[in-house]
Amino acid sequence: MEHFAYLDSGSRGRLFEVEPEEFTPDSPRALLALALGATLYMPGTRSHLAADARRLGAVGATSIVWCLEDAIEHDSVEQAEANVVAALHELLADADASSRTPLIFVRVRDAEQIRRLCGRIGDALPLLTGFSLPKADLSRAGSMLSAVREASEGLGRPMYAMPILESEEIAYIESRRPALQQLAGLFDEYDDHVVCVRVGGTDLSGIFGLRRDRDTTIWDLAVVRDALSDVINQFARRGDRVVSGAVWEHIAAPRMFKPQLRATPFAEQDASKLRSQLIRDDVDGLMRETSLDKTNGMYGKTVIHPSHVSVVNSLLTVHGDEYNDARMILAHRDRGGVLASASGRMNEVGPHARWAEQVLARAQVYGV
Repeated sequence: MEHFAYLDSGSRGRLFEVEPEEFTPDSPRALLALALGATLYMPGTRSHLAADARRLGAVGATSIVWCLEDAIEHDSVEQAEANVVAALHELLADADASSRTPLIFVRVRDAEQIRRLCGRIGDALPLLTGFSLPKADLSRAGSMLSAVREASEGLGRPMYAMPILESEEIAYIESRRPALQQLAGLFDEYDDHVVCVRVGGTDLSGIFGLRRDRDTTIWDLAVVRDALSDVINQFARRGDRVVSGAVWEHIAAPRMFKPQLRATPFAEQDASKLRSQLIRDDVDGLMRETSLDKTNGMYGKTVIHPSHVSVVNSLLTVHGDEYNDARMILAHRDRGGVLASASGRMNEVGPHARWAEQVLARAQVYGV
């Protein structure tokens, strides 16, 4: 699969200087982590999961999560498990499913559920990319990761895990940093299986009785922002792991403040109607938060509505000026020094080298 595959060749040629490259579940873990993009969550009880997967792949989703945890009622777990198993077997019977469906993850409740599901899924297990591990604190993460490793046996590739950091030990200042250090060591033990680290923005906010509205971002909630900052500091300090952004939980509704999209950039591209549509669909707040995620070193985002997918993924593309700066910096890496950018920025080779590496990795996945 590849990002923006739904665009026709003419549009791709007009929009991209460098087109996105293809990737598969067998791609290197670091590339796959970046390629997740906007990860769409849906309840495991939802009817027609297999058809939904095919439909979402057609509109640009590259990763989805079927949730068996917070998104369903406690007495619906058995029904949801059966539904997920049936959907994977339906996709197994579809010879073209692997090329037309996003990467599929299942959000589980505990390690035992991982083992139970793998037994029930049987020969359809290769269609599953991995598991989303909620509330992955020190008391739970190890057992769930061990179960994921067991699920990989005989698969021919790693079964992946996406631990979600969202518990009180991450939220509270006195326990956060020791916990993050221990979790980093644990994730290193299961390095082949931890595809990315996710953060639970809703859970972290809820611990403090907070909830951001559509006119603010997760970065405006000070206590949550501090936790996110420490997560990035621990796991992404050398580009070690991809940390994905918190869920955007809003769909269109009335608002209090002005839209956050300036008119000029859209007018310059004869795209004023697009600006109006984005404001009408109430995604300018999502665009603002995704931009702040990216600025702070988070790539990808959890979303809850198909209309959010292309918005997030488009913001992860690389601008031509960034791409040219990154190539210039890395071409002079052995020499060092300061270079003048054609875009009017100062490129200082040493300090900007890791940024340049990240830009080129993102360009490979999302295009330029």
